[in-house]
Amino acid sequence: MLVLFETPAGFALFKVLDEGKLDKVEDLWKEFATSESARKIVKLKAFNKFENTSDALSAATLLIDSKPSKGLRKFLRTHCDGETLAVADSKLGNAIKEKLKIDCLHNNAVMELMRGLRNQLTELISGLAVQDLAPMSLGLSHSLSRYKLKFSPDKVDTMIIQAIGLLDDLDKELNTYAMRVREWYGWHFPELAKIVQDNIQYAKVVKLMGNRTNAVNLDFSEVLSEETEAELKEAAVISMGTEVSDLDLANIKELCDQVLALSEYRAQLYDYLKSRMNTIAPNLTALVGELVGARLIAHGGSLLNLAKQPGSTVQILGAEKALFRALKTKHATPKYGLIFHASLIGQAAPKIKGKISRSLAAKTALAIRYDALGDGQDNTMGLENRAKLEARLRVLEGRELGRSAGSTKGKPKIEFYDKDRKKGAGALITPAKTYNPSADLVFGQTTDLAPSKQAAEQEATLRKKRKHEEAELEPTGEASEDPPKEEGEGEGEKRKKKKKKVQLGSTDDQISISEAEEQTKKKKKKKKDKAPSAELVNQDNIAAPESEEELSKKKKKKKKQAEEEQAAGDTSNRKKDKKKKDKGL
Repeated sequence: MLVLFETPAGFALFKVLDEGKLDKVEDLWKEFATSESARKIVKLKAFNKFENTSDALSAATLLIDSKPSKGLRKFLRTHCDGETLAVADSKLGNAIKEKLKIDCLHNNAVMELMRGLRNQLTELISGLAVQDLAPMSLGLSHSLSRYKLKFSPDKVDTMIIQAIGLLDDLDKELNTYAMRVREWYGWHFPELAKIVQDNIQYAKVVKLMGNRTNAVNLDFSEVLSEETEAELKEAAVISMGTEVSDLDLANIKELCDQVLALSEYRAQLYDYLKSRMNTIAPNLTALVGELVGARLIAHGGSLLNLAKQPGSTVQILGAEKALFRALKTKHATPKYGLIFHASLIGQAAPKIKGKISRSLAAKTALAIRYDALGDGQDNTMGLENRAKLEARLRVLEGRELGRSAGSTKGKPKIEFYDKDRKKGAGALITPAKTYNPSADLVFGQTTDLAPSKQAAEQEATLRKKRKHEEAELEPTGEASEDPPKEEGEGEGEKRKKKKKKVQLGSTDDQISISEAEEQTKKKKKKKKDKAPSAELVNQDNIAAPESEEELSKKKKKKKKQAEEEQAAGDTSNRKKDKKKKDKGL
C-alpha cells in the first residue's frame, strides 16, 4: 500500500510497512510521536520535485479542482504498478482510478496517517529542512491567491459592484448638498425654491446670480426657459428675503461648485457602469436595465453566485426582511424585491405586477446564467425574452379590459359599493325609501279595540234590562184595571210607575252622555293616528246616533263663531280705513 502526499516542493510516495497498525485508528497518532517510531510504519519510496514556481502553481490549481497534472500521472505510472494508493481527496482518487486504472483508498485511517506524515515530514524526507519548507509554502500560497484573483471569472464583476455602490453614495451626497444650498440661499431669496425645482438648475442659477439684485441685468437663457426667467426676475424685485454679505455668497457659490462637480462625476460614473454592464452581462441589461442589473449582481455577491439562484429567489432578492416578517406573522409573502424598479413592471397595472414580476424573474435567471456561463457576448437572448414579456403584458392587459367590458371570455365587473349610483351625477337611480309611521300602530289598534268591545257589550246588556222591566210593568197595569179599587190606591200606583219611568229615563240619559264622551275621545285618538278601522265606525253608528248629532251641532256653532269673528274684524278694519281717510282729508 502506497500513500500519495503533496508538499510545496513536490509529490512524495510513502510505502506503508505495517498495515496492521492502520486498523487501530485511535492509537495511530502515538506511532508518529517520534521520528524513529514513524520510520517503522512508513518509508519514502519516491519523490517528484517541482522544477519551478509556475510548475508548482499549475499542479496546485489542478489539485484544488481534484484533477491530476501531467507530471503526477507520469510519476504514478512509473511507481504504482499493482499497488493500492491512499489519497487525501476522494474526488482526486476517482479521477486517478478512471485515467490510470489504479485502485485508490480514502477513509479515516488514511486521514490519520496523513496527519502523522505532516507532523514528521522533514524527518522522513532527507534534504528537506524546516527553514526551506516554510518559505516554499508561503510563496506558493501567495502566487496561488494572486492567480485566483487574476483569472477567476466570477471576480470580473467586482468593478460593477463597486461602481453601483459609489453611485448610490453619490446620489445621497448630492441630495444632502443640494438641500443645504436651498436652505442656505433661501434666507436671501426664498421665492427661488418654488420657481426652480431641479437641484442642478438651482445650483447653476445661484452660482450665476449671486445677489438677487443682479437678477434683473443677467441672462438665464442657457439655464432656464423664458417663462421661468421672467418669473424669477419679477420675484427678485419683490423678494421678502434678508440681505446677505459678500463673504456668505462666496461660500454658497463654493458649495454650488461642489454640487455641480459631483453631478458631472455621477454622469461619468453612470456611463462607465453602463459600458461595463453591456460587456459583462448584456442579456441581463437588455431585460432589466443597467441599474437594476448592477444592484442584483451586488446583492448576490457576484454574477456566478447570482447564476446559481433560481427564479423565485431572483424575484424577491432585496425584500428579505419583508419575506421573513411575512413568514413569521403568517401573512402574504412579497411579490418583488429589487426587480420592482425594472421598466416592464413599471408599465404593468397594479393587478398584473405580481404575474409580470414572476415571468420577468424567470427570464432574468436564464439571462444571468447565459451571461455567467455562456460563450456568447451578444444580447440577442435578452432582447427576444423582452419581446416575449411585452407580448405577455399586452395579453394580460387585454384580459383585464375584456373582464371590465363584459366580453364572452371574462365575466363583467361587479360594482359592490356604488351600484345604485349614476355614472355622471352622484344621485341614486332608485329613490330613497321613506319611513312608514303607520306600521308602528299595529299594536296600538289591537289595544284600542278591547274597550270599544266592552262598551258595546255593556250597551247590549242595558237594552235587555229595559225590555225585561217594560215587560214586567205591562201585566201589572192590566191586573189593576180589572178589580174595583179605591181612588187613593190607584193614584198611588200611578205615581210609583211615573217615578220608575223617570228613574229609567235619567239612567238612560246618563248612559248616553257617558257613551258620547267616550266616542268623542276615541275619534280624537283616531284622527291623530290616521288609521281608523271599519269595525269601530260601524259600532259607533249603531250604538250612539245621538252623539253624531251633538258633534254636528258643535261644528255648526264653531262655524258661526268664526263667521261672527270675521265680521267683527271686517267692521273694525273698515272703521280704521275711514279714520285714516278722514285724517288724510
